[in-house]
Amino acid sequence: ILLSFFKNILHVLWWLIACSTFQAVTRDGYGCIRCPGPAGEDGRCQCPAGHVLVERDDSGNVLEDAACQPCNADEPALSACVRCQDSFINSSLSCVCGGSSIQVQQHLTFHGIYQTPLSIAPYSHLPVQSVWFSNFLYSSAAACLVFSNRSACQALGNMCVMNMHSSSAVTNDACGFYNILYRITATLGFTQGISYWRANLPWLYYGEQPGLASQVLRTEPLPVGYSFKGAQKVRAAVYNAAGGFLRWENVTGGTLQLCQDTGGRKQAAFTFGTSYKQSCVLSVSDLLTLFPEPRFYDVFLALGTSSADRRLLALPVLNLNMQFNGQFINQGSSVNNWYLTRRLLLVDTLSGRDKSLNIPPKVIRVATAIKIGFQLMPNTQRGEVYPPLITMSYSDVPITNPLTQTVPVSFSVEYEMDQSEARVKTDIALGVLGGVAVLYSLLKTASWKRRISSPIIDLETVLKFLLFYAGDLANVFFAITVGTGVYWLIFYKAQQFVSVLLPLPQQEERFVTYVGCAFALKAVQFLHKLLQQVCVDIFFIDWERPRDKALRADVGGEAKSGAPPVSIWRTYFVANEWNEIQTLRKINPTFQIVAVLFLLEVVGFSNLGLRDPWSTLQRPPEAYTPPHSLVLRYGLASILWLCIGLLQVVFFTVFYERFVEDKIRQFVDLCSISNISVLLLSHRCFGYYIHGRSVHGHADTNMEEMNSNLKREADNLCGQRGLLPNSDTQTFQISITNRLRVQYDRILEPLTRRHGPSRLVDASANPFEQSTKAYHTMNRFLGSVIDHAHREMDYLVRDKLLFERLVGMEFVEPLDKSIFYNDESHSFSDVLFYGNEATLLIFDTLFFCVVDLGSQSFVLAAVLTYLQQLVFRLIRDAVGQRNLAAKTLVDKRFLI
Repeated sequence: ILLSFFKNILHVLWWLIACSTFQAVTRDGYGCIRCPGPAGEDGRCQCPAGHVLVERDDSGNVLEDAACQPCNADEPALSACVRCQDSFINSSLSCVCGGSSIQVQQHLTFHGIYQTPLSIAPYSHLPVQSVWFSNFLYSSAAACLVFSNRSACQALGNMCVMNMHSSSAVTNDACGFYNILYRITATLGFTQGISYWRANLPWLYYGEQPGLASQVLRTEPLPVGYSFKGAQKVRAAVYNAAGGFLRWENVTGGTLQLCQDTGGRKQAAFTFGTSYKQSCVLSVSDLLTLFPEPRFYDVFLALGTSSADRRLLALPVLNLNMQFNGQFINQGSSVNNWYLTRRLLLVDTLSGRDKSLNIPPKVIRVATAIKIGFQLMPNTQRGEVYPPLITMSYSDVPITNPLTQTVPVSFSVEYEMDQSEARVKTDIALGVLGGVAVLYSLLKTASWKRRISSPIIDLETVLKFLLFYAGDLANVFFAITVGTGVYWLIFYKAQQFVSVLLPLPQQEERFVTYVGCAFALKAVQFLHKLLQQVCVDIFFIDWERPRDKALRADVGGEAKSGAPPVSIWRTYFVANEWNEIQTLRKINPTFQIVAVLFLLEVVGFSNLGLRDPWSTLQRPPEAYTPPHSLVLRYGLASILWLCIGLLQVVFFTVFYERFVEDKIRQFVDLCSISNISVLLLSHRCFGYYIHGRSVHGHADTNMEEMNSNLKREADNLCGQRGLLPNSDTQTFQISITNRLRVQYDRILEPLTRRHGPSRLVDASANPFEQSTKAYHTMNRFLGSVIDHAHREMDYLVRDKLLFERLVGMEFVEPLDKSIFYNDESHSFSDVLFYGNEATLLIFDTLFFCVVDLGSQSFVLAAVLTYLQQLVFRLIRDAVGQRNLAAKTLVDKRFLI
């Protein structure tokens, strides 16, 4: 407005200078004329009241002398006191407009436009006849058609925007008028080098045919490359409802954001690579106050940095409320069916007025969801993107009580890339590794069948295969998800030139499904291992024998000779130590949780999971905080958990167990000092053996003799502790014959029968005597087997082949003799938590991550993980203790 004003002033001053001293400037400012009287202050001729100034003849030529003629209503319009519009003159040679805009209708009918009923109800589901449409729709269309009046064309386009770019083939509406004018004025050509932008008309549509959306959005990338260091420059041309151009606005200042916030937070929406999400609830009364008249925006993306290559790129709009013949045509997922548009508005408080423009509206239309989406070009290395798309969703709010009514609105900016290649690679990895997992599970099943000495493939075999496969497939899912999370974490955060973008939240659903599968399958494997451990067969072989005979008196006073009993306390002590190491782990679980939580929440590693390209750990409180990415959050939490766990394993294995305390090796030493061996059967015909037979012959002795024996052993004055002569190997993996296992079960049969059907239980038998008898019988039997006293149940000692160790399977089946495999790695810990640290670590990692993905809280995930570990440790202790007491025949009261 100011520019136009100054332009007119300069124009008048120019003609004042050009005109002679006795001449004035014509009303239009393009000529000189002599006035009938003195000129006014503005340099133009003046006439008294009741007269009209005549400066041109009937042909339009400027007269030499202006004249003041008296007004006469009966004269033609050229002599009227107020000069009327050309549209009235051409149609009726008068300034009189007939009722119901007859002259305008004549123009529209003459050009074949006004043929069907007029639609002045922009709200299809509400009975509101817009007074704005009824007053200005006809005249704007006629003025735009006949005189190419730009303000009228802009006003007509704005009414089409208020109608959500919707049109109908049954009635004439604003968009229908616009589309007809668009076709009629094809001969005028286009402007700005854009084929969709008709001269004198606003640019509202990208063509008239479906399928153009994919061409506009995916044909050519922007001629610039983006990095994470620069901000986007988005500008908008602003128009009022009457079609007048108001100004250019910088959109990064919050033009399209209805929610109130600081300028820095609003500007963060246009930092390339930062996923932005802003939502709030606005009061209807505030909207009516802030937007008494709607504003219309043509949004452009500013390209180029220098003045030579600077240009504006129009941003297409996808209006989800757009209808054609009552059908929403932009709400489908197929891009080929979309109709892209251009102009948008935020709040419409004008078209809902049905009686007068001076009364409040019955309904307002609000842009409740605005999203700007950027699509990265495939295989780009320098940040090339396709034209951004603005997606608009509007809601109609009937006005009942503006003071209490509210409207939820949101504004977001998303960056995405085609994830099809990543999905294909993930599917290939799943297929290949899943096939390897099947083979490995079959191998485990074959090993299990050999260890239970059962050649029959039955339902139990199939179930066992599925359990093995669940664990192996869980490892596959875990490896792929962790690898994916770490990949995005590294390559997205560390890239200098944009080549990858994070998956959108809806694209992360597939990833979250993989994480859920990994957790569910790993939970099955964990419970399976837990059940195996609490059902293991175990017996403590006591090698202690009475030293000599002694006389003792019976109740009647007669002396009887007999051996003094062997103390049971050594067995109780070893059993109690075994009970204590059942839940021993290679890491400290409490330290693990505290360390991970400290790094995430205190140090600030959790900020690396935000959907922005920054790698800073600490953010100022006033800065905008984008939402978290589930992929980044999972990758960050899992890699931290695994790294801290692996560091703990290395520390305990390399340093702590070597220089401070190694409870597994201490237990083996305790067995040797106590003169007690341990037989563990994890399968029917496979297990472990700890040779604890004392090299001194006796362990039930006093302190002096015990210290003397230990000194002799330290000075190499006695034999070695190994099972074989001149050997230190005390731990073995054993593969026993079926004959030995049958004899083992036969000895324990009276005890197992007590828990069977009542008809098989001997009511006269004393349970305590049965347990004592079974204990002594088993102790003598196993001791004699170890001493090679049974030729039919003998054994041999050998080393395992390397390939046997790798695949976890024995190639030689024990038919005639049992096989003891030298085992210096103490693999008997496989029946303890200690030997299953990998499974426990992965299970804890998945549990922590799954809780966090569901709650978005690392603190809650840490608390629940700690409780989970505590519960399973208590279950393992309680059930394992009861199994230990039942299998070793040790009273549970001594297991503390």
